[in-house]
Amino acid sequence: MRAEELWKAYCEKENIDIDTPYKAWGFGDAPDQLADLVLTGIKTATASAYDLYFMEGEEDPLPQSGDYSIILNSKDEAVCVIQTTKTTVVPFDEVSKEHAYKEGEGDRSLAYWRDVHEDFFAEEFAETELEFNGQTSILCEEFKVVYRAIDVN
Repeated sequence: MRAEELWKAYCEKENIDIDTPYKAWGFGDAPDQLADLVLTGIKTATASAYDLYFMEGEEDPLPQSGDYSIILNSKDEAVCVIQTTKTTVVPFDEVSKEHAYKEGEGDRSLAYWRDVHEDFFAEEFAETELEFNGQTSILCEEFKVVYRAIDVN
């Protein structure tokens, strides 16, 4: 199912204006695995590099509470609609163990989260003129699943 089709079905079900903005995206290098974690309720948070939202040519606004996103798998098929419930910006070194747990990856520990995300963010920053370090601002986003593609009749 395409993102537009899932969005239309969700809007009709919830009586939401079809023109309400949403983003469609997949999770990094493991979109299928992470989308499955979202669907099972294990993954209820994500993190992104705050400074990269302000790069020249970047058109993505910062996620805010109440925003909608459609999660895509590796085939760009819509898996579910999520709604952002909370955002905070903290230095990388201050991302909490609670946030790491909510991301649902690996053993859900802060050590695992830091190890995986340090590599991920270092790779993202390598493509820019910005430097990644422990004080780099990270946007921590919490969300809830509001509609799943498998629920579409």
